[in-house]
Amino acid sequence: MRMVAVRMAAPPSLSVFHGPVPEEDDVRDPAASGRTGRPVRSRADVSSAGPGETAPGPVEGVPRERDECLPREQDVPLPREQDVSLPPEQAPSGPTVSGVCHGTLGELYQGPLRAGPDPEIAVVSFPVDRHSWVHFTPRATVGPAPLAPPLGEKARRAARLFLDHYGLTLPPGDWHTHSELPVGVGMASSTADIVATLRCLFRVFRLPYDLQVVLGVLAAIERADSVFLDEFALYLSGRHRVVRRLGTDIGFHTAFVTEPGTVDTAAVTPLLLDHYRRRGDEYQRCLTDLVKGFDSGDAAAVARAATVSAALSQEVLPKATFGSLLAHRQRFGADGVFVAHTGCLAGYLYTARPRAHVKADLSAFFHSLGHQCTFAQGGYG
Repeated sequence: MRMVAVRMAAPPSLSVFHGPVPEEDDVRDPAASGRTGRPVRSRADVSSAGPGETAPGPVEGVPRERDECLPREQDVPLPREQDVSLPPEQAPSGPTVSGVCHGTLGELYQGPLRAGPDPEIAVVSFPVDRHSWVHFTPRATVGPAPLAPPLGEKARRAARLFLDHYGLTLPPGDWHTHSELPVGVGMASSTADIVATLRCLFRVFRLPYDLQVVLGVLAAIERADSVFLDEFALYLSGRHRVVRRLGTDIGFHTAFVTEPGTVDTAAVTPLLLDHYRRRGDEYQRCLTDLVKGFDSGDAAAVARAATVSAALSQEVLPKATFGSLLAHRQRFGADGVFVAHTGCLAGYLYTARPRAHVKADLSAFFHSLGHQCTFAQGGYG
């Protein structure tokens, strides 16, 4: 876990609003919001080596809902550089405002949206009850800048994009951040940091939460997981497009390990795409079975499909522990195996909470493989 406490100051041209903060369920209406921000638009050249801008067709066996995306033919406007000088310790001038976002335990599926020569990378992220927090406490006066940066690089860029979009200036204040999500292992730590920062800023300025603004900011910064949604979704990570929402009926208990090392997603994307072309039909069947499991509320079927996706991933980005996990799955009564496909996580899926003696046996098993076991709840059901 990491914790950073910093303070931020900017020209006090805009005071912080006080009073009730709008919920994220509010739908943004630019005319009603009292501000007319320039539209944040997604761009085709996001930070990804993924496929080009071919419009996805229907996936056989996967019912399709209305796509939720931004116009793809226009760019996100680059922001002005903002003054991010920070004040010294002073008495707060207003209440602390916070933004929170959950992370992931890799994915239940990562592969092509459909079989074909030009695959697009689709994911069904596996939400976990671990979070990133961003807090902002307004201050009365401005002071000199300290040595530490106010936020991580990507979160700072997200804040600048947000302020530029709405034409706002951040008032003097302190940033504090905290995260339960390790960096670089497949838990969506950077995306969660960005989303938590944006959620905090929506609340600082009492603006209705606007998912399209969030998607536009993400598209300008990185390939992302769907942690901005509080439900499962089939998601095109390079295009920042929700293909289909999968609801909140499915949940799992997990036992997993974090293997050493990191994965450079951009560097391995060409390998992934070649693999998806070769095994497109197998991925097509896997995705169809996964979505059917979500549609019927059958967690065991979802776990079986997740195991297939993990096994297919093993052919191109292998996990050292995967073979042992698969071989001993029935011994430990697990319903499936999951991985962070471009990360370092591997573990078991359980549709019911493992009893204490099973947790002890699992811990001993993972210890014999050279790893400390972690237990966590994933999903929603």
